[in-house]
Amino acid sequence: MKKSVAIIGTRGYPSYYGGFETAVRKIAPYLADAGWDVTVYGRPESIRMDDPERDPRVHSRSTRGIESKSLSTLSYGLTASWDAMRRKPDVVIVMNVANGYFLPLLKLRGIRTLVNVDGIEWHREKWGRAAKKVFRIGARMTKWFADALVMDSHEIGQRWKQTFSRSGAFIPYGGDSVDRLPVEPGLEHRGYVLVVARFVPENTIPQFLEAARTISQAIPVVIVGTTGYGGELDSRAAQLTKEIDEVHWLGHISDDARLLALWQHAAVYFHGHSVGGTNPTLVQAMAAGSPVVARDTPYNREVLGEGGFFCDPNPTAIATTILTLAGDANAQREASTSNLERAKSKYTWDAVCEAYEAAITDLLTKGELT
Repeated sequence: MKKSVAIIGTRGYPSYYGGFETAVRKIAPYLADAGWDVTVYGRPESIRMDDPERDPRVHSRSTRGIESKSLSTLSYGLTASWDAMRRKPDVVIVMNVANGYFLPLLKLRGIRTLVNVDGIEWHREKWGRAAKKVFRIGARMTKWFADALVMDSHEIGQRWKQTFSRSGAFIPYGGDSVDRLPVEPGLEHRGYVLVVARFVPENTIPQFLEAARTISQAIPVVIVGTTGYGGELDSRAAQLTKEIDEVHWLGHISDDARLLALWQHAAVYFHGHSVGGTNPTLVQAMAAGSPVVARDTPYNREVLGEGGFFCDPNPTAIATTILTLAGDANAQREASTSNLERAKSKYTWDAVCEAYEAAITDLLTKGELT
């Protein structure tokens, strides 16, 4: 009889919303190859059943929830956990500590759980006081009721050890190797600065939009991303494109090949994320050979190592550091080579998927990971 695994806490399979969804698109088929019966829970409007790359062996199961910024994760997590209780897979991979509230339900049914704790959600500026408290309590519930944990960076692992006295397996994100791709029409190889991010304050988007006014005087700026809900930052990006010809806002892009091409040919990719661990967008930019300027955080330094360029989160520092790298072809070549080699040695999807399969196998046979 096949071992069974369910994945809870993402928008489903296949879906293209963010890092968790990218990981599931890699992990779920790998687990099917390894002989697991795989079910991925998600949201009906986010699952692309007509995706030509969808693996038919992976069962996509949607449940009901409330579509709102503050209630989506909790409501869909509850209904997915309730359904998993009835179906009783051998193990559940849970993404995000917000779903920690529902771990007791799974434990009551004797279902083992492996929780990816994600970043320190209660430090994200996009959440209000109540939402931050929800995440913090969810983290405590995860501490008490999860059978095993996954941390996507060593820095996150240290934070969890200090704050919650729990350790776990280090499993980062991977990046796809990239063949030579055509340059985006209207752009030139190493002829533009790129940012790819969800429009939230902790991704340094407000500061970058201000810096773009200076950067665009020397080199075109390409902006990829939205808030997902509309609002001030979307309006500011739209206004920039109206005021400045050399600023191009492309909105959200779900075409992987187009994104990879944008990273591959950028003179500089700016990575402003501040509160995650190993960020999948950063890893993929490295795997595409993009020279990177990143906001100076322990997480970004851990991932980039010596190949990264770092700056403080203010418009002047961002513009100065980006323009310095954009104007130095030798530094770009060295950064590109360093990032490619680091991605190939430390951040591959094969290694990530293998680690998840080993973790859930170990969880079923040996008990809690340490």
